[in-house]
Amino acid sequence: MSEWERARAKSGASGVGLRAPHELELMRDAGRIVCEVLDVLEEACAPGISTLELDRLAHDETLKRKAKPAFKGYLGFPCSLCASVNDEVVHGIPKKERVLKEGDLMKLDFGVSFKGWFGDSARTVPVGKVSADAMRVLQVTRESLRRGIAAARAGARIGDIGHAVQSYVEGQGCSVVTDLTGHGIGKKLHEEPRVPNTGRPNTGLLLEPGMTLAIEPMVNAGSAKVMELDDEWTIVTMDHALSAHFEHTIAVTDGEPEILTVASR
Repeated sequence: MSEWERARAKSGASGVGLRAPHELELMRDAGRIVCEVLDVLEEACAPGISTLELDRLAHDETLKRKAKPAFKGYLGFPCSLCASVNDEVVHGIPKKERVLKEGDLMKLDFGVSFKGWFGDSARTVPVGKVSADAMRVLQVTRESLRRGIAAARAGARIGDIGHAVQSYVEGQGCSVVTDLTGHGIGKKLHEEPRVPNTGRPNTGLLLEPGMTLAIEPMVNAGSAKVMELDDEWTIVTMDHALSAHFEHTIAVTDGEPEILTVASR
């Protein structure tokens, strides 16, 4: 369990909040900003750019939009962006010397605080032309997020989300990282409940309209086992296989789940 996960377990709210309409509107604003910044970062992901340059870009673009980077300083994390490459799963620290090259699989994980409310999203970006294996794990992870979100309906349970992700991923011959999970989100970056990417149908917390969740499957091309590097942040695959990560902040509604981390509606 990473420092991020350990702190999440300690600092999460004791209950699960239900958002009022005006609160959801503020979370839509936060989510829009997250998406806009990620769009800029994705466009910038090309051979020759460093992950530190991407971090600076994320910081500057966030301030332009009158928001605050959610990750910078959080539990001591030094940057605005989690930048993880290839076998790095999550929480990679941007560095000047980490320069992207053709064929890399770049994971951009980013969040903001806007008027006291948080948005959090991640996407995996191919740098130039990538291998078939890299594109496959990217596509499997993106589709698993779509399926997980579709399962997040009022009257369903947390286990239904994890089951939707896990059953698809494992059916495609990939593995789900079980040491890391999604989470509730709202007035804090990390709130209750935990949202595992594995689960059994009709188990766990009952989902209700007004709940806001960050669903974020992390999927490995090889083994599900991961480890933390000596920097006490970066999580990598133990077998050094490629990994991908996608995430959206969503709201549970009376109908279809609403994705909050989008640029327009």
